[in-house]
Amino acid sequence: MVHSLVAAIERAELVERSGRITQARGQFLEAEGLASYVGEICEIPLGKDGRRLEAEVVGFAGARALLMPYRPLAGIAMGSPVLATGRTFKAAVGAALVGRVIDAFGQPIDGRGPVQPDAWRDCHAQPPAAMQRSRIGEVLETGVKAIDALLTLARGQRVGLFAGSGVGKSTLLGMVAQGIRADLNVIALIGERGREVREFVEDQLGPEGLKRSVVVVATADEPALVRVKAAYVATTIAEHFRDEGRAVMLTMDSLTRFAMARREIGLAAGEPPTARGYTPSVFSEIPQLCERCGPGTGAGSISAIYTVLVEGDDLNEPVTDAIRATLDGHIVLSRDIASSGQYPAIDVLKSISRLFSSVTTEAEQTQVRTLLGLLALYERNRALIEVGAYKPQVNPRLDIVVQAMPRIQAFLAQATGAPQARVESMRQLKALLQAMGSPA
Repeated sequence: MVHSLVAAIERAELVERSGRITQARGQFLEAEGLASYVGEICEIPLGKDGRRLEAEVVGFAGARALLMPYRPLAGIAMGSPVLATGRTFKAAVGAALVGRVIDAFGQPIDGRGPVQPDAWRDCHAQPPAAMQRSRIGEVLETGVKAIDALLTLARGQRVGLFAGSGVGKSTLLGMVAQGIRADLNVIALIGERGREVREFVEDQLGPEGLKRSVVVVATADEPALVRVKAAYVATTIAEHFRDEGRAVMLTMDSLTRFAMARREIGLAAGEPPTARGYTPSVFSEIPQLCERCGPGTGAGSISAIYTVLVEGDDLNEPVTDAIRATLDGHIVLSRDIASSGQYPAIDVLKSISRLFSSVTTEAEQTQVRTLLGLLALYERNRALIEVGAYKPQVNPRLDIVVQAMPRIQAFLAQATGAPQARVESMRQLKALLQAMGSPA
């Protein structure tokens, strides 16, 4: 008891550190005379009613501190005092969060009363050391047969879900959340429209999915700093449960909006823009965030699916390319497949799981390569088939896949709310190949 009191006294702020606002630019504030450090939370009194606006120090310009507030700037005046608190941003963690929808500050937004976290944890932790991580070697079942059979994932793998707008990204995330074989889900909705949050929680996730999930929300109208913090809060919550030895599924929708929010902060702080206006810190911060997922040093793990908004369906734009290089695989949703009425609209030929061969048998790999080879053959001849220039009996393998295409599409399609075990998905794949006369 005495030691804890002594430690508290040693940490106490004995001198008030303060400064004054000298400039407000967009969502940025400048303060002079403020002795502070990057990441420190400061408070700005608003009027005489006791309200205070919290802001975080994000950089310095000469002798001035650059601050970004967590809320709108209304009420800030020239010369407003700024008080350094000595605190940094922390995430609420604990079992009480399971089944709840919270904001980036750990406050519930689901109308079901307060949340009592077990602890508050620093949001900017270091990932486990590379040589101390456990090895990946166990299949992760998602309940989505196109993924489980053809793009088999591993527990602790990090995958990107690449999609343009309106091709079923949120629906697929809901399917994964319902069918995933994990102890619990941590779902981060970053930059979503406010209307879509409730629809996702109630329709795509559903009551059963919510029972074993923690949902962290930062809507599009929140300041850029809050959207960035929400991504770190979700990752920190996932780390807490991983350290308890649990298998956690982290889903973040979307990593692109996280990058956009980080770009806003970087540009306001004076960073030079590079490709498509993104600042250098964006390309360094994406791997820093993603590397915190994966297997831990013990039995726990964090498997992750990050959605990536593909601008103009361009898979080679800078952020998309950087994310694809960082993660352990990518699942691509195709607008053409979605337009044909096939859901989930996964383009299995453009998708890849880099750990597929590590967690599957040779027989399963042979089956998957056979089907993918037939699909690739069909794609190479699609134009001829669609214009009627295809002639049967010229290429026997092409004849097989043309006749079997309706069955292949039926295999790749799946209704929402109907998760399927991987063993059944592999059985159906084997039966499909046998019906086509191919080795299975």
